[in-house]
Amino acid sequence: MAGSPYTEGNSGDPNDTDFKTDEHSKSERLEHYRSDAKGHDLRTNQGVRIADNHNSLKAGERGPTLMEDFILREKLNHFDHERIPERIVHARGAAAHGYFEAYDSAAQYSKAALFSEAGKKTPVFTRFSTVQGSRGSNDTVRDVRGFAVKFYTEEGNWDLVGNDMPVFFMQDASKFPDFVHAVKPEPHNEIPQGQSAHDTLWDFVSLFPESAHMVLWTMSDRAFPRHFRNMEGFGVHSFRLIDRQGTSRFVKFHWKPLAGTCSLIWDEAQKLWGRDPDFNRRAMWEDIENGDFLEWELGIQVVEEQDEHSFDFDILDATKLIPEEQVPVIPIGKMVLNRNPDNYFAETEQVAFSPGHVVPGIDFSNDPLLQGRLFSYLDTQMLRLSGPNFHEIPINRPVCPFHNNQRDAPHRQTINKGQASYEPNSIDDGWPRQTPAAAENGGYESHHERIDAHKVRARSESFGDHYSQARLFWNSQTDVEKEHIIAAYTFELSKVKRPYIRERQIKEILPNIDPELARRVGENHGIQAPSSPVAPEGELGRSSQESSEALSLMARLPGNIK
Repeated sequence: MAGSPYTEGNSGDPNDTDFKTDEHSKSERLEHYRSDAKGHDLRTNQGVRIADNHNSLKAGERGPTLMEDFILREKLNHFDHERIPERIVHARGAAAHGYFEAYDSAAQYSKAALFSEAGKKTPVFTRFSTVQGSRGSNDTVRDVRGFAVKFYTEEGNWDLVGNDMPVFFMQDASKFPDFVHAVKPEPHNEIPQGQSAHDTLWDFVSLFPESAHMVLWTMSDRAFPRHFRNMEGFGVHSFRLIDRQGTSRFVKFHWKPLAGTCSLIWDEAQKLWGRDPDFNRRAMWEDIENGDFLEWELGIQVVEEQDEHSFDFDILDATKLIPEEQVPVIPIGKMVLNRNPDNYFAETEQVAFSPGHVVPGIDFSNDPLLQGRLFSYLDTQMLRLSGPNFHEIPINRPVCPFHNNQRDAPHRQTINKGQASYEPNSIDDGWPRQTPAAAENGGYESHHERIDAHKVRARSESFGDHYSQARLFWNSQTDVEKEHIIAAYTFELSKVKRPYIRERQIKEILPNIDPELARRVGENHGIQAPSSPVAPEGELGRSSQESSEALSLMARLPGNIK
């Protein structure tokens, strides 16, 4: 009988793939848990071959992601549980308490109570973070910054979980674990920490054109915020706002810093790595202690349902932004951060955000990246905070009462009275009871979106444009900012050990953004770049707008000395 990979024996047949003779091979055979994927098909953990690893299962190409997608759920579930207790991404964070104050009633857009009247204040807890590095990494590395806000509203908690950049690296959540695996430190030596200048990241993005726009943002000065108070924040995805009449509108959320936007330059950032690795978090802490509070305006870009398809791009594509010249940002309130945490672990480390934490008046779009996040964040928090009762940790508790029939599980704090842990019941007089959505303070009701579609593992053709907005961002930069981007690509690619990865980025990705960008970076590496775009016409896309002042930091410097 042929030897099993789970036994020490083998058939002795040289054609048997388990048959190995040298000492190293014998050792590998005995250590059956060592695995080399070369030459093998991609399969699930149950051994099922995967036909499509790029698209989640949806109800139609632009429809919602389906819970029955066992391939996506297995992939995200494994990814969510890879590391404990530190966050897999956004591990290094700093946070502060404060409040959100509505400027005026925004009831014409949303029935959410926090927007209901002028001057209404809602407590918030806001956490800023780097993405790639561990808790011990530096503040001023080249990276995306998380910008997550928990609103403690009278209707429950709403989490606006975004970044300091308005787009992301991929369109579908099925690729999020792949991207994070690529950008994280190399698995064999855990290097580099907190940075992206290494082979696996550039191998992935050079093979994954939809990432080009976001990579360009991370190569810009946006990757080095001068201060958290100078960072813009974005919800990234298109969400929905629902008004009292049940009318739905698409919305993009923006945080506009009242101190203006500006950045460090690369040399400053590198020097700060050595001088003060806590530069950003220290500045926020000290400013709040000194009474110099941090302030942002919350703005919304609103798109009526009938205008959903009126753009050059798909508003459900998380690799795209809506230019502010096409849809202006409407300011609806102000956030002030004015109090530091009392205990880092109890508050900043244990706070649990999820885009699935919403209140009546805020709903989801069918953005396939957002749809995956709705599953993944809850799954992650349950592991990281040791079970389903993470909502009872003080920093995560709603300020309004909350009662349901969920009991027990690790770290339960509530002592539930009554015999009925089910609904409906008569033993406890039917409590707790449902609240009809039509009531004055109605229960949550999802938007009544009609869906009539086939179950498919595919993407809409409208997601095929990978470069038009990367060109828009590049064309919007000042000459100085463009020089910084060229220097960033040059440095990052110089740390890539495999020449073919550098060549692929310079020859197959950068020319589609801008031939001059490709030429300059190519010259710095001794590589001749094509003088014109090389991607298929559909991937190049088209844009009715050449540039946007809102995308440049230097074109709109802070307006006052503060």
